[in-house]
Amino acid sequence: MKKLLLATAASALMVGAASAEDAKIGIILGFTGPLETITPNMAASAELAIKEVDASGKFLGGGKVTSERADSTCVDAAAATAAAERLVTASKVNAIMGADCSGVTGSVLKTVAMPNGVGMISPSATSPGLSSPDDGGMFFRTAPSDARQGEVIADVLSERGVKSIAISYTNNDYGKGLSDSIAAAFAAKGGTVTANTSHEDGKADYSAEVATLAAAGGEVLVVAGYVDQGGKGVIQASLDSGAFSKFYLPDGMYGDSLIAAIGEGMNGSFGDIPGTDSEGAGKFAELAKAAGFDPTSSYTGESYDAAALILLAMEAAKSTNSKDWTTKVMDVANAPGEKIYPGELGKALEMIAAGQDVDYVGATAVEMVGNGESAGNYREYTITDGKFVTDKFR
Repeated sequence: MKKLLLATAASALMVGAASAEDAKIGIILGFTGPLETITPNMAASAELAIKEVDASGKFLGGGKVTSERADSTCVDAAAATAAAERLVTASKVNAIMGADCSGVTGSVLKTVAMPNGVGMISPSATSPGLSSPDDGGMFFRTAPSDARQGEVIADVLSERGVKSIAISYTNNDYGKGLSDSIAAAFAAKGGTVTANTSHEDGKADYSAEVATLAAAGGEVLVVAGYVDQGGKGVIQASLDSGAFSKFYLPDGMYGDSLIAAIGEGMNGSFGDIPGTDSEGAGKFAELAKAAGFDPTSSYTGESYDAAALILLAMEAAKSTNSKDWTTKVMDVANAPGEKIYPGELGKALEMIAAGQDVDYVGATAVEMVGNGESAGNYREYTITDGKFVTDKFR
């Protein structure tokens, strides 16, 4: 009898082992390029969720979860697709958390992810062009579209009494989409857009671009660029020439490196970044600080949420195959179900395995709309005494 019991137990263990399924998540972000100062915190956030799931021991019958980083560069589509191809073909990742910038995200999606049947959730690609349903059901994002951000920016400017603006945008999908959205929303509120012109990243001198903007005039210069690249150059040239003294800074321009580089000239400028003062944001902040990185840095909460949604969707699908888990993202992201916050991913896995519904709220009050993108919450701020000071949430 004892031998029979031991044999039965061994058999049960073998069945459990056979049902366990491991997963590898590719994290592709711009570790070099115009966002290189913010992407390390984004990656750390995604890895925080991955480690939380792995440590729980509850993923797909005890499967292990690992991750691997790759560099999107943010701006070089060829480099980004080559990096993604290595993740998919050599490293055999089951999903991609990323990419970050809109242009490279679209290239990775169309050139690598869709042809290879690998699902993606981006934490920060915001171009309205990515709202298109033509993605084979392979693409989601925890960041809101810039169609929404344009409306928020118009609201902030109008409420602060600004009547006229000039816009300088980085010459890519992100910059063009956001600038058009801002211009349309601000004009709809009765504001005047004196100029809406592009700048190229990587230049040493932006005096010509600033001269054109200065000739058009405007109370505020909206800089829809990148914090470590041309956007910073446009602001410095504006201050040096006296063309503009107050700037509006959308999401791509948020970062301590900007204040460090320019100094007191940034005081009084203002802007927005996706964010919320929700219960989940507070829980995420505690986890991030304990892990040793800044939870207020750009798109950190969105990165945690993107990785968490991938893994919860895999659990719901009982599969790491993208054709399966991508069909479950909207289910785990939205009601009905018990609300799930950062630090509760093990609990969520347990509930899903038991056939119970979860509503993943996460760090950013996740609510997926449309074809799978965040409905959008924003933090409005003003730079005061060399620091980003929160004014309100929208």
